[in-house]
Amino acid sequence: MALTGRTALIAALGSLPVGILAPSWAGVLAVNAPLSLAILCDYVMAAPVRTLQFTRSGDTTVRLGDGAEVQLTVTNPSRRRLRARIRDAWPPSSWLPGTQQDASRQKLNVPAGEHRRITTSLRPTRRGDRQAARVTVRSYGPLGLAARQGSHTVPWTVRVLPPFTSRKHLPSRLARLRELDGRTSVLTRGEGTEFDSLREYVPGDDTRSIDWRATARQTTVAVRTWRPERDRHILIVLDTGRTSAGRVGDVPRLDAAMDAALLLTALASRAGDRVDVLAYDRRLRAQVQGRSAGDVLPAVVNALAPIEPELVETDARGLAATALARAPRRSLLVLLTSLDAAPIDEGLLPVLPQLTQRHTVLVASVADPHTDRMAASRGTIDAVYEAAAATQAQAQRHRTADQLRRYDVTVVDATPENLAPALADAYLALKAAGRL
Repeated sequence: MALTGRTALIAALGSLPVGILAPSWAGVLAVNAPLSLAILCDYVMAAPVRTLQFTRSGDTTVRLGDGAEVQLTVTNPSRRRLRARIRDAWPPSSWLPGTQQDASRQKLNVPAGEHRRITTSLRPTRRGDRQAARVTVRSYGPLGLAARQGSHTVPWTVRVLPPFTSRKHLPSRLARLRELDGRTSVLTRGEGTEFDSLREYVPGDDTRSIDWRATARQTTVAVRTWRPERDRHILIVLDTGRTSAGRVGDVPRLDAAMDAALLLTALASRAGDRVDVLAYDRRLRAQVQGRSAGDVLPAVVNALAPIEPELVETDARGLAATALARAPRRSLLVLLTSLDAAPIDEGLLPVLPQLTQRHTVLVASVADPHTDRMAASRGTIDAVYEAAAATQAQAQRHRTADQLRRYDVTVVDATPENLAPALADAYLALKAAGRL
């Protein structure tokens, strides 16, 4: 049973004259006995909450930053009208700060034997799965003095997908891809290219590109043209260890790496290449493999949505073994990890020769723009010390990147806003150079 504010107000107003005019237990009892009887009657006349039936419907996925709506249908099988307040509880990260109380509580009036539907509007602030908690119902009697209260478990899950903010860079990179195909079709054959078409010979063309059989069948000299080879295999590996948990600005490094992985997946699938994705720290956290060009991007978005960083050191040997097992033939291996000296020196460098021997390796890392601002600060003693520390950190990252380049590894080190387009540009450069 739950008592309302109206009950407390009536009790206070009734006891006030008794306390002033004739303070006694008999006077208090004379006022509160009828009120207690009214409360009991009101409680009995309230619709029961245990027999209520609930079903859910609505959105099951939403992109981070967008809104979702989940409908809750309440069926009242009893013979009494349901006058209730309902709290549809979700995790705090399902709403913007300060809006949870208003969004989760609603009034409801359901006649006997009927049902009503209420809508809960969600706007998640974190990526991952958001599961509905309990539905709490407070059923009031007709006098509004007492209420029955109970909770029900009505499961529902809304998966919050990565925002994919870098998709705004996709049209420009696709235009560069089309330009790349058109430009390289006039080049001579080389590693990483395949036959494109025949065209008429133009003075200045390499005579080794003349197709003599085609020339014999027509009156003009025909030459072969080439384009970057398609149907290449790209394996994107996200390091989900402790270094990916560090926050750069408002988001973890892992979220920036996911955004870059999504842009590369969309671009490479449009280019006719096959894309697989792994997430790994000490175990395989997520995997997307063998999907078609039209299905790979939604599959990657859905697989990466619930992944959170693990506060453990990444097992570099296990990561390398898993990558080699998933890519038995020569591929472009894109490793999204940190350029911190210790994880690279002790983890990645010992296994790097195994990877570069079989694959073309590209390492992409999220840089902290605050370090650049610290390095440029001057004016006070604290600012000078901060600048010295930032300069030392930058020099260390440059040395680590140079170590990787000595193994013929392409390194991309950019801020969260620039990592995705920089990684896409590096992919296009490797494709143009015929290194895929």
